[in-house]
Amino acid sequence: MKPELEELIKVARGEVPADTVLRGGRVFDVVTGDFIEGDVAILGDMIAGIAGAYDGSEIVDVSGLTLVPGFIDTHLHIESSLVTPFEFERCVGPRGITTAICDPHEIANVIGVDGIRYFLEAAERTLMDIRVNLSSCVPSSHMETAGAQIEAAELATLRDHPHAHGLAEVMNYPGVIHRDEGIMAKLRLFEGQHIDGHAPLLQGMDLNAYVAGGIRTEHEATSAEEAREKLQKGLRVLIREGSVSKDLEALAELLDDFTSPYICLCTDDRNPLDIGEQGHLDYMIRRLIERGCSPRAVYRSASLSAAEAFGLKDRGQIAPGKRADIVALESLEACDVRAVWSGGVRLSEAAYAGRGTIAPVGRASVKAPKMEAEAFRTGGNREQTDVIGINEGQIITAHLSEKIAIEDGDKRPDVARDLVKIAVVERHGKNGNIATGFVRGFGLKRGAIASTVCHDHHNIAVVGVDYDDMALAVNRLGEIEGGFVVVENGAVLAELALPIAGLMSLESFEAVHERLLPLRAAAAGLGVSLHEPFLQLAFLALPVIPNLKITDRGLVDVLKFEIIA
Repeated sequence: MKPELEELIKVARGEVPADTVLRGGRVFDVVTGDFIEGDVAILGDMIAGIAGAYDGSEIVDVSGLTLVPGFIDTHLHIESSLVTPFEFERCVGPRGITTAICDPHEIANVIGVDGIRYFLEAAERTLMDIRVNLSSCVPSSHMETAGAQIEAAELATLRDHPHAHGLAEVMNYPGVIHRDEGIMAKLRLFEGQHIDGHAPLLQGMDLNAYVAGGIRTEHEATSAEEAREKLQKGLRVLIREGSVSKDLEALAELLDDFTSPYICLCTDDRNPLDIGEQGHLDYMIRRLIERGCSPRAVYRSASLSAAEAFGLKDRGQIAPGKRADIVALESLEACDVRAVWSGGVRLSEAAYAGRGTIAPVGRASVKAPKMEAEAFRTGGNREQTDVIGINEGQIITAHLSEKIAIEDGDKRPDVARDLVKIAVVERHGKNGNIATGFVRGFGLKRGAIASTVCHDHHNIAVVGVDYDDMALAVNRLGEIEGGFVVVENGAVLAELALPIAGLMSLESFEAVHERLLPLRAAAAGLGVSLHEPFLQLAFLALPVIPNLKITDRGLVDVLKFEIIA
């Protein structure tokens, strides 16, 4: 609860007791890099004072601990955690995340503005402060079939919600550069507010044009050279470390005490397995410090720099008048979180249980036609074939070309050359489209894997060696309302149901974590060599990330922004 200003000042001066006093620790100041001794006084959801001796209704002993500002994930899709916003905060809140700036365009691509409203309503209840950037590109392009289409007029009805923050990642960068009417309407609607960017590999005068459109942040830089140019042209760069897109190692060299005010941290898409086994922003903080970045630069990027980049002037530093988002650590280098306060509330199971939830949405969203094996044949009259090449750890793909023999009117998978079949099946009940192609990089030797997490249109993506297994995998997803499936020899080996729009589970994050373990093992048993095969598969269908992708309408040459005939 926000305190009255007069009461806050009284507590700050020590005239009346605080609600909570953190005693015995030291504050790490992300501006000066100094360690500050003394109490931290909290009133309601705000910090009243530091570096003094305070009385309070509750005294919390944090002796031996270092207090840092709560961490801000500056760009993510909560749906990629495979759980609801309520389970997501239970998962990452204890790791120090007190603010999450999300774009719910995954669920919006399935059920439209109702999906965005679901996140806005959830944000009214969560202890973590969830800020919702309103999805700018639903669908991401004209080259796919999504479950919905959202224009500026619909975004205008949501813009004034207290948890609506700005315009989410503008993925259609050609639309900005060439002044597409629909994109321009959205940019004008949010002029003066935060507009999030998404422009992989864009450079030179085209980058100038994109930034001139009002874009302020960018999370798609995958090399230090690319990130440097974007910094020079006024963008705040968000270093990303997701389950598939892993850019930390490439960008760490840019982060120092001089650049840190303009660099933030984000996860974009990170699943419960990686969160459970490695961490979230806490993992990024540890890795950056291990890479030689100064703790001041790293913790500043994780808090104050993020707050400043997104116009959140009320947080990012442990200081009087700031939101009481505080993380208590044993060690800055280890980022080993011992306690977290979000808006003055100590995060605990009891606190989570008291905040309530809302009903899920997007049930029964998988409406794909029943598949037969013949649907996965790939015809053609020439052997030279476009092939999607996976770059593990990136969502950028290679545009390869291979000769694939035509046998009985079909191009068959060739496991000896790691050339396996990929297909996208329209599942929103719009047109029943199916497109097939080839991909290299899975290492798949048998069976099939399939998913309804298929960025951003979230049709069904399936990759396989055996057409019967591919058909079974697709049909099984319809039966379980979406999710992940692994199939071999006509049997389902492992599955995870995601009945909320085919994207999120109804279960706890612990249960989802446990179900992902046999899925990963089953995929590996088919020969899959990728660390994260399901999300890697999902990004092969995103036609706004270079170079070659596939949607339900066919193979997409992203650089030309057109479907290959």
